Amino acid sequence: MTYLSLSITLIFVLIPLVLSKTLKLGLEKDTMIATVRSIVQLLAIGYVLQFVFDTENYLFIFLMVTLMIVTATLNVRKKGAAIRGITWKVAVTLIFVELLTQGILLGFGITPPTAQYIISISGMVIGNSMVLAILFLNRFTSEVEARGEETELILSLGGTPKQAIHNQLTQAIKASMIPTIESQKTVGLVQLPGMMSGQIIAGASPVQAVQFQLLILFLILTNAAVTSVMLGYLSYPTLFNERMQVLKTKNGK
Repeated sequence: MTYLSLSITLIFVLIPLVLSKTLKLGLEKDTMIATVRSIVQLLAIGYVLQFVFDTENYLFIFLMVTLMIVTATLNVRKKGAAIRGITWKVAVTLIFVELLTQGILLGFGITPPTAQYIISISGMVIGNSMVLAILFLNRFTSEVEARGEETELILSLGGTPKQAIHNQLTQAIKASMIPTIESQKTVGLVQLPGMMSGQIIAGASPVQAVQFQLLILFLILTNAAVTSVMLGYLSYPTLFNERMQVLKTKNGK
């Protein structure tokens, strides 16, 4: 694709801008910011990745993965600001998921230990975990606030914090995992995933593209479970004090 062809694709940005303006949705500014940022960030990272792939230096690979984790952590913590210590909880969760997935892939020789594979797969793993963490925290904080009286009642009857928060925690975990599970039920029938489509467009065998896509789908399923469960069990104890009383969140709710 040439830069001229790429510039023509801005038509796809113009359409939502026109719709937003016509319907007075007020999304023009955010749409433009998102478009400009995506262009700058992706072009910049493209040149950076080209350099890293050419050098095959493990220090650069480590720095790239670290940058991904730090950026994802800072993005997620905004959604969980009401939970004490959410920054380190998210960081630990993302690091664990990354080590788990890469440990299995590299340990069993499923993928080679090259920058091309490590960085590409890490980007998908960390990005997916970031979205799942946001979904979990949104639902979890909502459940905690909506069912505060239920929590207090269980505690007053002698229940432990884990028992008091169990329903809220499990509902939030299930809610964050459902989109991943449902999307996998229709993959190949309703949608052709991005990685698979990209490989086919690049000229790869459809069968080989499917094999790599299945790898990513299985990784994402693990991400959904591990991210939600780990972040949930790291987060809920900070909602209580040593006397097993519910603490007020930072926003006072």
